[in-house]
Amino acid sequence: MKKQDTPTTGNTEKRDVKPAPVKIYRSVPCLKVDGDTATKTPHEVVVEDPIAVFVNGRHAVTAVMSPVELEDFVTGYLFTEQIIKGVDEIESIKIEKNRISVITTNLFKVLGPKKTILSGCGGSTSYIDAAKLPKIQSPLTISADAIRDAQRSLPDSEVHRTTGGIHMVALLNRKQVITIAEDIGRHNAVDRVIGYGLRHHVDFSQTYVISSGRISSEMVRKCLIANIPIVVSRSATTTLAVEIAQETGLTVIAFARGGKMNIYTHPERIVDENPVQPTARHSSSSE
Repeated sequence: MKKQDTPTTGNTEKRDVKPAPVKIYRSVPCLKVDGDTATKTPHEVVVEDPIAVFVNGRHAVTAVMSPVELEDFVTGYLFTEQIIKGVDEIESIKIEKNRISVITTNLFKVLGPKKTILSGCGGSTSYIDAAKLPKIQSPLTISADAIRDAQRSLPDSEVHRTTGGIHMVALLNRKQVITIAEDIGRHNAVDRVIGYGLRHHVDFSQTYVISSGRISSEMVRKCLIANIPIVVSRSATTTLAVEIAQETGLTVIAFARGGKMNIYTHPERIVDENPVQPTARHSSSSE
């Protein structure tokens, strides 16, 4: 998926970046069964690779992910894990086959316990304390129609059509799609768009995210760290994601498809010229 061509700014001239692998899927032999007929045939399957991230020589994480656009991923991951406060704290990024080596300006930054990010769940965090998370600081409002129009404007994923096994996350503002990322893990895709935004000095307070995958508490946490005020999914959300978002000022919208959407938290950010007033359902039992 091609991103918009925006020139990279900042201290990227100090980075030693090698081209990442570009193959996101490959052909695998399989036996296709259709009723009583079985046919041997190749089928395209998404690539799932373990990528080890080393920060200042120490192993920080092994992420199981799609092996593309790794500079965006590692920048976003280090930021959402609060290992760095901004892109200017990255001195260099070296990308090898299954290893990313990062040097930061703070060589003595204390890292948390080593993690393994699985493609299915997106992280090892099992408990998130909402009281320790930042609150959203953003005046952004947007109409439901604008969100619907944005969804319709997003290109179909060629990889998903081919393999059926990829997540897509888009970072947008009121005017345009800023960037789109694809990954086998939706959390990795969120890190990718945040990393891209950091490297291009995007004002996250004026942006929102559209995801093809379920909104989890970990995705909410990443949006809070970046100060992205709205997260939209074509799929579902979780109770913990809703609870954290309600406490921190984040708008969570799920099942946004076919002209419909469920707004779970902070609906005041969704402003229409002729807003529909919510109505309560009443029991049919007699008084």
